[in-house]
Amino acid sequence: MRHLLSIADLSPQELSQLVDRTIDFKEGKVGEKALREKCIALIFQKPSTRTRVSFEVAINELGGHPISLGWSELQLGRGETIADTARVLSKYVHAVIMRLYKHTELLEFAKHSSVPVINALTDLEHPCQVIADLATLKQHFGKLEGLRLTWVGDGNNVCNSLCLACALLGLELVLSIPEGYDPPLLDKAREMGGKVEVRREPSEAVLDCDVIYTDVFVSMGQETQAEQRMRVFYPKYQVNRQLLEKTKTNSVVLHCQPWRIGQEITADVAYSERCLAFQQAENRLHSAKSVLEFCLLR
Repeated sequence: MRHLLSIADLSPQELSQLVDRTIDFKEGKVGEKALREKCIALIFQKPSTRTRVSFEVAINELGGHPISLGWSELQLGRGETIADTARVLSKYVHAVIMRLYKHTELLEFAKHSSVPVINALTDLEHPCQVIADLATLKQHFGKLEGLRLTWVGDGNNVCNSLCLACALLGLELVLSIPEGYDPPLLDKAREMGGKVEVRREPSEAVLDCDVIYTDVFVSMGQETQAEQRMRVFYPKYQVNRQLLEKTKTNSVVLHCQPWRIGQEITADVAYSERCLAFQQAENRLHSAKSVLEFCLLR
């Protein structure tokens, strides 16, 4: 049994295999029904489009049966402990996929679960997204080795997972983030050997980069900080045509969506040929398959 709670749960070889397996699924090279007669629970405390639909479709296409549950639909909403819910669900299903606000609650659930638990997003990490992102880049560039990525914006959960993934696979990463908003796992990524550079000025950070990655300035659960965050991030950390012109001519833009057009990214960049956001979204389906196979069939 394997949980996937953090990118750091993987070895470099395992992460590389997950990326390649994602591409295999996308190219239709894998036809087996790996989840035949298996039931998978999906617990969604946070709203979702890409994550929920991609996992449900992935489970169905692999021959399994998804059971989608909101936090309030379970006895969790009436005070049952996370530990007891984990113990009970372990008797019914073959794996649990969780999209939660607090990473600590994911860890608590996994501690008491006897079936694999998959992190479909918490406030700390979003590993399945980053596996899809790496597959997107490998498909586009034909490789990951030697790529230079620049993250522009908030050091959020996606940024945390990206830091760890780049450390595992040896990609160069530059963070252009306002002081005080660095990703909490930055030091951990460096301890893992990650080449992570911090440049506060976006116009300097994107020089010679192959990839610019951005995300919303205000994530779910941060709505009360929206006014303050917008003062800090906008417009300096916006990915726009002027910023894109400072990079390589063949550089691309990533965004995990949903986006706030006119805030962290402009429409002329978001809907341009250089933005791979919709390829990332498509690859979430295939990364979901590779993660499910990895956690359930090892």
